[in-house]
Amino acid sequence: MQRITLSAVTVGLCIAVAAGGYADSHSATDPAVKARHGHMQLYAFNLGVLGAMAKGEMEFDADRATAAAANLHAVARLDETGYWPEGTSSDAMEGSRALPAIWEKMDDFEAKQQGLIEAAATMEGAAGSLDGIRANIGAVGGACGACHKPYRQSDD
Repeated sequence: MQRITLSAVTVGLCIAVAAGGYADSHSATDPAVKARHGHMQLYAFNLGVLGAMAKGEMEFDADRATAAAANLHAVARLDETGYWPEGTSSDAMEGSRALPAIWEKMDDFEAKQQGLIEAAATMEGAAGSLDGIRANIGAVGGACGACHKPYRQSDD
């Protein structure tokens, strides 16, 4: 089952990267930047399912929630090493929202990624119930924000 989920995530990542590159002509052209944008879209899609269920905006479906949580955890565990080459920060490349602080504080950045992996693992174990999702959605969102606040350029 885990092998199927990881394969599905890998295929989904490839599709998201290709679709994202086609749909957004203003995005950065570096393949690593496109890949990380696709990776973030997969996070957002799966977290969106869980968040909508937690808020009552989507009917709870244990199978769908469990799949979304498993996908989230699988995506979090993918090796992101190749996503962050030098010269792809928001200062160096149009379309990148990655702040230079990532490269200045790579150890902290990677520690925050580990925090997301742990929060996603906990969510995966709890997603079979609506109460489990509600109890863990804040930790997953907090793990995302722990990286976004210091390391992602705001939309403004």
